[in-house]
Amino acid sequence: MADIFKTWESSNQPSTFSKIANAMRKPQPLREKITFTIYKLKVQQGRLEQAYQRMQKHYNGLFRRCTNSVLAKDSARASIYANECAEIRKMCQTILRGQFAIEQVVLRLETVEEFGDIAVEMNPVANVINSIKGNLAGVVPEVSYRLGEIGTSLNDLVIDSGRVTATSWNVITSGEAADKILEDANAIAEQKMKEKFPTLPTTTLPSLEKSN
Repeated sequence: MADIFKTWESSNQPSTFSKIANAMRKPQPLREKITFTIYKLKVQQGRLEQAYQRMQKHYNGLFRRCTNSVLAKDSARASIYANECAEIRKMCQTILRGQFAIEQVVLRLETVEEFGDIAVEMNPVANVINSIKGNLAGVVPEVSYRLGEIGTSLNDLVIDSGRVTATSWNVITSGEAADKILEDANAIAEQKMKEKFPTLPTTTLPSLEKSN
């Protein structure tokens, strides 16, 4: 019986030929890895857009309720709705920053894909993904998790390109290029928030409280 178990266990082990074949298998070219990373980033960008649309719709509904409460001089309800609107605005702005940052990262990776300027571009985009992953963790956890996986892939690409060592990836340090991407994404997100999200006058709710 022991011989039978021994035979069964050995049959599940990779053969010598398989080990040699795996060792000789060519690694995936950097360009293919970059192409696949771009695809995965665009998928997450689409998921962020869906989350943004849902939150914007929810915000509009709460805004209407808040406005109706203001008109009805119900300051308590108006304050509750206004506070919830403020929280949703913060989440939407975080999502928008993530979207626009990913968009710029994709553009840079497409440049790398086309012209092969890996050493210059790979480290900044890796830092950007690492940064927005953390920001999105409490807003869209699934996207944050997927970006973590993509960040690992970018880490491998950085190592493959010979730009930095694996140790430097674990230290969150954004260079000037990464900071510029995040700053631009933040500026664009703020502008879109002003265009898409109506805001209540800051003096409206206190004045209602005084009138009561």
